Parts: sequence; structure tokens; C-alpha cells
Amino acid sequence: MIERNESNGPSGDGRAANQGISAEEPTRRSFVRGTAAAALGAALGALGQPRSAHAAGSDTLRIGLIGCGGRGTSAAVNALQADSNTKLTVMADIFADRIQQSRKTLLRQPVADRIDVPDDRCFSDFDGYKKVMESDIDVVLLCTPPHFRPAHLEAAIAAGKHVFCEKPVAVDAPGVNSVLRTVELARQKNLTIVSGLCWRYDLGVLATMKRIQDGAIGELLTIQENYLTNTLWHRGREPSWSEMEYQIRNWMYFTWLSGDHIVEQHVHSLDKALWLMNDQPPARCFGLGGRQVRSGEMWGHIYDHFAVCYEWPGGQKVFSHTRQMADCFNDVEDYVVGTNGTARVLAHEVAPRGGAAWKFTGERPSMYDLEHQALFAGLRSGQILNNGIYMSFSTMLAIMGREACYSGQSITWEQAMASTTSLSPTAYAWGDVPAPTVAMPGTTKAF
Repeated sequence: MIERNESNGPSGDGRAANQGISAEEPTRRSFVRGTAAAALGAALGALGQPRSAHAAGSDTLRIGLIGCGGRGTSAAVNALQADSNTKLTVMADIFADRIQQSRKTLLRQPVADRIDVPDDRCFSDFDGYKKVMESDIDVVLLCTPPHFRPAHLEAAIAAGKHVFCEKPVAVDAPGVNSVLRTVELARQKNLTIVSGLCWRYDLGVLATMKRIQDGAIGELLTIQENYLTNTLWHRGREPSWSEMEYQIRNWMYFTWLSGDHIVEQHVHSLDKALWLMNDQPPARCFGLGGRQVRSGEMWGHIYDHFAVCYEWPGGQKVFSHTRQMADCFNDVEDYVVGTNGTARVLAHEVAPRGGAAWKFTGERPSMYDLEHQALFAGLRSGQILNNGIYMSFSTMLAIMGREACYSGQSITWEQAMASTTSLSPTAYAWGDVPAPTVAMPGTTKAF
């Protein structure tokens, strides 16, 4: 089995994706066909005519992977499974040992015959990603720790590459705004950006969302987003590692690298809330959080629990709860309350008041495969997908929630988007870097 760095992992603008579903329980074929076609009506507007560089069905597409951890290795397998006329030809990671480990894992997979990555096409260190962009690949998979996503996405679109972009897309407001600028450039250049917010590709979730958005439970009133789960991996500390290496090897526990777990993991839940709200951002949020279990130095400076209330201009509220603690009650679900009933999105259940309950019973192929199938179907047809707006807004939803909890203040969407506070280090070099302090509500300033 390939290691995943998350407990739970949907395509195109949520509304656009649903427009392509003609049945309540869509088939794999109708989903891929519908999602690719729906991209033409997505939030970024109509795209231009396909470029001649778009691949015909008989063309072999070359793939590059940047970020060779568990998620990146899995994404490479998903991409190769999604289109049989593809091959992986170049890999990059900050750490050379991660590339070698990933390549060995890939060569044990059923897609091993399409792994064509010799040593001279493996690139490491901070600038390894630039070598990938200089290669003759068609599609690049961006799967590094989230901090690096804005720069890597900008470089990929500048180089004319189609992109699969893992979630989240940034850890701070300058990063989100950089991504939004790149998303617009991708639209102008007619280049693919498919997001790793994979629940938008899950057939059961798509069918459930369509029911809700078609009014099965009336007007939405509240949404409760739970992501209550266990702790994740820690790689320890080796005497030979500098502080920079230690932090990047254990990137989930440093906000500048991961955004904290409300951004790195809970973004999946917040993305579904945004989808239910027609991808329109909230007016403001406030919340609380802290470190009750993760109190030691090994856990960096992130929190182990957050609770945030998001308020929309129409009065709807999202109550968001996320926690990473061992030996506790776990629950990952989206509870939706409307004027005429309730729904549970991941359970695929809709219960109208006074009407017949509904539950999705159709097929459920891997959403991780489906997101890549949609990417390649759109690329080969010339109907290019661009998920950039919602992936950026969902990331910002998580970031503003984090800042509300870190500071203890109420944060507006406008404040969040206007922030110029960057979490980036002063330099990317091996050596000492500051060990960030734990945020203290009432003392720590937002952004």
C-alpha cells in the first residue's frame, strides 16, 4: 500500500461539475464527460479555442511529479491509471532520498511499465522544481508541502504545463492572491488546473450535493463540518539534520509549511461547505482553538483543535470543528440543515421533512482516479478544466479560520484577502531557521 498523508480526501467549479450530471446516480463515464464539458461554463468564464499543443487521443502525455511523499507517489499512480497513454518521465523533491523511495514504490505498482525516470531526470534541493519545468513534460503534479504551492504553480503555468494541484494551495493570504493571479494566467493560456480537493469528484458526494442544491431540503440554514480524527505521522529528528531540514521533514507541524491542520486537512470539509454555499465566500468568522495534547517541542507550534463559526451575508452559518488527537471520538461528516429537512453529505443521505428519504446506492470508483480522469479527458478534448477559483477560496476559508483562532478576533473575508503578511522564510537554505512560537489568542495579531 502507498502511504497517504491525510485521512480523507471533489472538480471544476462545484456548480459547473453538477451541470454535467444527467442522472441522480451518475456513472463514471457520464461524470468524466460531464465534468470536462461543464468546465466551459465555470466561474472563470468561457475558455478560448484549444491550442494545437493539446494532445489527441493517440498522443502519449509525459508527466512530471514534484513532491515525492506518500500523497505525491499516490497521485502519480492515479494519473497513470487514469489515462493508459501516459508515462512518468521526471521527478523532483527537496530531498533526494524521497525521490528514490518514491521511484522504488512506483516500480512495484501495476503502472511500473510506464515509469521512465532515470537518475538524470531526478532533481532535488529547493530549485529542483525548475528543472521539471524546463523538461518536455505535458502535465505536472504539484504535491509538495503546501507552502511551496504558489511558486510551483506560477512556474508551471509560466512554462506552459497543465497542472494537477494538491490541496491546499497556500498557507497565507499573499500565497492565495498569487495563486489567483496564476489561475487567471492559466485561463488566458488555456492550461489545465485540476484541484486535489477530491470530494468534488466523488460520485456519491456529487449526487448528494445535487439533491441538496436542487432544493430537496429547502433553503440552507446551517452546516456542521466535523473533521475529528487521529494524529498523523512524525519523522523524528536526526542529529545530521539542520533546523530547516527538520522542519521540512516534519512539515505538518509548522504553520509556514502546512498552514496548520485546519488548512492542510480540514480544508476538505470547508471546501464542501463552500460548495454548498455556491462557492460564495462568507462575510466573517470567529473561533477558538489551542494545544491541549500537542504540548511538546516535537509538535512544532500548530494547534491540535479548532472550532470556527463562519457567517454568510444571507444569515447562513457553518460550524466547523477539527481535531487531531489520539484515543478520542472520531467523526468526519458534513451535516446540513435546511428549512425542509436535513442531509449528511459523506453518508450520501437526504431526509426531506415529510417526504421520502433518499440514499445514494450507485457505483463509487476512486475519487482519486476520477479527478485525474477528468483532467486527461478535458485535455484530450480541448475542453480545459480550471478549478482555480474554488480551490483558492476554500484555502482562504481555512486560513481566515486559523487566524481567527490564533488571534481570538473576528475576521472578515475582506480583511483576510487584503492581508500582506507572508509566512515565508527570509531564505531557502539549509541551516538554522527560527522556531516559531505558539499563537496565543488575545495576544497574537491576526495575519
